[in-house]
Amino acid sequence: MAFVTHQIMRAMSSSATRNAAIKHITVIGGGLMGSGIAQVAASTGHTVVLVDQAEDILKKSAKGIEDSLKRIAKKKFADKPEAGAAFIQKTMKNLTTSTDAASVVHSTDLVLEAIVENMQVKHELFKTLDKFAPEHTVFASNTSSLSITEIANSTTRQDRFGGLHFFNPVPLMKLVEVIQTPMTSQKTFDALLDFSKALGKYPVSCKDTPGFIVNRLLVPYMVEAIRLHERGHGSKEDIDLAMKLGAGYPMGPFELLDYVGLDTSKFIIDGWHKMDPDNPLFAPSPMLNKLVEEGKLGKKTGEGFYKYK
Repeated sequence: MAFVTHQIMRAMSSSATRNAAIKHITVIGGGLMGSGIAQVAASTGHTVVLVDQAEDILKKSAKGIEDSLKRIAKKKFADKPEAGAAFIQKTMKNLTTSTDAASVVHSTDLVLEAIVENMQVKHELFKTLDKFAPEHTVFASNTSSLSITEIANSTTRQDRFGGLHFFNPVPLMKLVEVIQTPMTSQKTFDALLDFSKALGKYPVSCKDTPGFIVNRLLVPYMVEAIRLHERGHGSKEDIDLAMKLGAGYPMGPFELLDYVGLDTSKFIIDGWHKMDPDNPLFAPSPMLNKLVEEGKLGKKTGEGFYKYK
């Protein structure tokens, strides 16, 4: 009987650990990714504080979130406009904004960073917030290419630090890469997995390697397409068409590069090359470098590998 009781208590304890759900989150960064994460979290019943340095950015973010919710509600509640309006109202009620990160993390369960891909800036942010966040608070980064371990080293809570890499646009893309460093505790990792599922996402487990899963495969593929074009072995139009019709990809590599942003791809490949200069997959591309130097960054500037009106 004692054994049975012990087993029940262990099961209850394990369940309690897994059910210590992340309910309150603080998202740092009011840009496209941060706003998307905040929207999805608020729409799934989480209490969300969206933080950025400037009030005008936050106002723009809040408007963008509300406009996005209206589009979703129009499709999801096509025959029930009142339910759609209630969905928007409830989601926006779960969301607040602030320009002072240190003052809003005192009761949060998760701090999720989605700011500029700059290691020093991330270090400064997390080092500061580490002093103000409660002991139980989990820290996570949405970085797509930087080392989670190195970011976590700026804090005293490496065991409560992991990666949550979402994909753009966050409300539509179902995947989340959940990254576990050598120091991330199993309890933290399980909490991040559970949180991702609570958002309605499909989490995949990743180790802290360059690019995790998706970008580790995707970025070298895109850069190799550029090299193929540089060597004169195929036009960008033919390469894009070949990958769409031959491999079933929705976009060709050059279309995807323009969509992602050539500066973003260059930043990633340059960082990996610096870390592992002998890896041929990480070799820089002269053509990519030239376009970035000319300010031709893709769709966001009106021209990249292709021209956009």
